[in-house]
Amino acid sequence: MKFLYLDCFSGLSGDMTIGALLDAGGDFTHLEKELKKLQIEDEYELSTKKVVKNGITATKFDVLLKNEDNTNHHHHHDGHAHEEHEYHHHEHTHEDKHSHHHHHEHTHEDKHSHHHHHEHTHEDKHSHHHHHHTHNHDHGHHHHRAYRDIVKMITESELTEKVKDMSLRMFKKIGEAEGKIHGMPLEDVHFHEVGAVDSIIDIVGTAILLEQLKIDEVKAAAVPTGSGHIHIDHGVYPIPAPATLEILRGVPIAKSELKSELTTPTGAAIAAVLANEYCPFPSIEVEEIGYGAGTKTFPNHPNVLRVVIGK
Repeated sequence: MKFLYLDCFSGLSGDMTIGALLDAGGDFTHLEKELKKLQIEDEYELSTKKVVKNGITATKFDVLLKNEDNTNHHHHHDGHAHEEHEYHHHEHTHEDKHSHHHHHEHTHEDKHSHHHHHEHTHEDKHSHHHHHHTHNHDHGHHHHRAYRDIVKMITESELTEKVKDMSLRMFKKIGEAEGKIHGMPLEDVHFHEVGAVDSIIDIVGTAILLEQLKIDEVKAAAVPTGSGHIHIDHGVYPIPAPATLEILRGVPIAKSELKSELTTPTGAAIAAVLANEYCPFPSIEVEEIGYGAGTKTFPNHPNVLRVVIGK
């Protein structure tokens, strides 16, 4: 029986999880090869490097989006900053989405006047059957795949059944949380977090590496979410952000004084779906240890996810 412990003393995100799994012996070449089965490899590049976080060497994993126009993907190119800032722009996405049958003419315009780089994204989203979706079909759809499109992509791929099952369960967890918060059925959820290519990579990639590392069972520490506030389009929300909190329903949350968003929705879904027990450091014969780096740096606190594999 081989199990993995998510020692998430600094929270977790999708990129931190993949970084930690690679650091613990995950095979990067295998990860790249399996992810090609999703048939979206023309949209991204993967990168991995060693970084030092407060004296600890960790693996930093990044998804770099490829796009021809370079207009609105800058927030994807600086590590996974989008995971930490996604609420600044994706909360309003849902609002727009499900209010498009009411008053979306002016809502969209108003809402986007100060969010100019997302404007076409929403337009496309609502009118993908009209003419102006096609002009940037190649890269415009980074931002707005529907939940059902992702399910179809994973289901119809040649990924193993185990990887499909793990991935679909994580996506469903995020989709249900978003749907619940925004008052819409799961099938209608289309949003930045699930829709972004990098989230697909993070979730499916985590499943691929867990299978490759032959992990039978996952346990996790209580999950710290951080504290403080984040600015989203509708105002200032306390951390944990609404979707993260909803995803962590049933999961023990650890108190943290750090004024930062430590756990993202993707990270929360990984811990909530994959772990079958939340406990302090377990009694384990340690075989492998991995450190995955986050994007943030704190003065006295290494922003890394530690994973321990053993039996």
